[in-house]
Amino acid sequence: MRSIFFYLLLLIPTVAFAVPTIQPAMLPLGTGTDATAAGTARMVGAMLEYTRWPTARPVVRFCLAGNARHAGRLADISLSNGAQLQFSSVTGSASARSEGCDALYIGRLDPGPMQGLIADTRGQPVLTIAEDDPDCRSGAIFCLLYAPQTLSFQLNIDAVSRSTVRIDPRVLRLSKGGY
Repeated sequence: MRSIFFYLLLLIPTVAFAVPTIQPAMLPLGTGTDATAAGTARMVGAMLEYTRWPTARPVVRFCLAGNARHAGRLADISLSNGAQLQFSSVTGSASARSEGCDALYIGRLDPGPMQGLIADTRGQPVLTIAEDDPDCRSGAIFCLLYAPQTLSFQLNIDAVSRSTVRIDPRVLRLSKGGY
């Protein structure tokens, strides 16, 4: 009996390493001057596709805040349900709620104003995407993660639970971390 137990203990490390690790979905960015902007547009378009608002949106009011370095091609997004994107900027003391945003894309912004914008969306049907928050601590639903030649994202489940938008659960499997 002891020998069987001993051999089972020897197998535990093998079994632990045999479990496949989940890798986040990484979008290759390609080459060119606007490859990062094009990849960002593809990734954000997919995020919009997997988001459900409480009521259908024939027009998605897409707001931009801060210095969005990789947002140059967001106007290229085409949604499969035929919904159109209507772009506007959130500046100064304006809030995403007062601007009527359905999606809020936040570029480079100091932590205080960024967290204030995101806090203003809690309990509201607003998809929040942070471009410049690699640790995903701002409270945005999605945080874009840029690496050399690739783009991935983190999904903040806590932020999803505080919002009234719903994200397809399959997205969790594609995200990095998903916390």
